[in-house]
Amino acid sequence: MTQYERALVFDMDGVLIDSEPLWRRAEIQIFATVGLELSEADCFETQGLRMDEAALYWFARAPWKGPSPHEIAEAVVERMIGLIQSEGVPMIGLRESLASAQAAGWRLALASSSSMRLIETVLERFDLSKTFEVIRSAEHESHGKPHPDVYLSTLADLGLEGVDSVAIEDSANGVASALAAGMRCVAVPAPEIRTNPRFEVADWRLDSLVELSRTLSRIETERNDR
Repeated sequence: MTQYERALVFDMDGVLIDSEPLWRRAEIQIFATVGLELSEADCFETQGLRMDEAALYWFARAPWKGPSPHEIAEAVVERMIGLIQSEGVPMIGLRESLASAQAAGWRLALASSSSMRLIETVLERFDLSKTFEVIRSAEHESHGKPHPDVYLSTLADLGLEGVDSVAIEDSANGVASALAAGMRCVAVPAPEIRTNPRFEVADWRLDSLVELSRTLSRIETERNDR
């Protein structure tokens, strides 16, 4: 295996951008317009899902009259675009992690449940549009996370097998998606959900991206020892 035949595949929400608090705010606001009073704890249930699938999830449990689940999902996305443009900030340690991964020869890709409109909004805000070799949105797949589709498509674009790639995820659904694609996974969950047992299946669990450079060095050492 040459220096460049492995890839680091980043999720976006909660990994590149500190967007999960924004998602919770947008979801609580928009779902309230159809009489569904979500709590922050409720929002964690659908973390990592595509927004259309999250809307269907709640509609199945508490059907509402008026706008369709698709229309509600679109309204949440529109609200998120505005919030990202005005308030979006990168996760602590992101730029250092990207720089160290590139310096070590990792190919970089992005595989997100968010729509391409949201992905492009984030990449433009952080000036990262040219950082990733492959960018994939689950909106173009039959199923979003926790299904592996978006990761499998990303691997196909990279021309790599799952064993040659490591996913960076913050949600349990994302971890399940990466593992189902045959990848190894670094979980970086938010403090509120860090003790969720669903993260125990991840290969590594970090408190923040600040720890990622050291973890990548460990991954390289383990690979060279095999």
